[in-house]
Amino acid sequence: MLEIKKMTGDMRETVLDMVIQFYHSNAVSHEVPTPVLEQTFLDAVSEDPVLMGYVLTEEGKIIGFAYVTVFYACEVGGRCLMFEELFLKEEARGKGYGTAFFKWVMESHPEVKRFRLEVTEENKRAIALYESLGFSFLDYGQMAKDCI
Repeated sequence: MLEIKKMTGDMRETVLDMVIQFYHSNAVSHEVPTPVLEQTFLDAVSEDPVLMGYVLTEEGKIIGFAYVTVFYACEVGGRCLMFEELFLKEEARGKGYGTAFFKWVMESHPEVKRFRLEVTEENKRAIALYESLGFSFLDYGQMAKDCI
């Protein structure tokens, strides 16, 4: 049975192992330096509410992780929740845990006007899941200027 828990500092090694797997999969389009991944974990377990980290467990064993963040989106006139990352270990895939996590987050945040995520075109399995949950592609590209 799936259980969702807030990420804590003592989960560092387990979570970072999964983060590295995530960043070496077709879920991402570019590499991210390890110090950035480590800082993200620290931010997710800190008291700063800007990034929330969760672990997904099955029978007490961590089988996945997720990062989410909330921001204001002018085009919807309210809060937007961004699913930054969701990863399930191979043995936990296909059990409905991704769907359960998305539904749990959506039900936990009734104040949110838009749920948002990024997906690579190669990640067909994820796209199918997201579309089944009501997500659709936005009709514009994103641009970024990194300051790291």
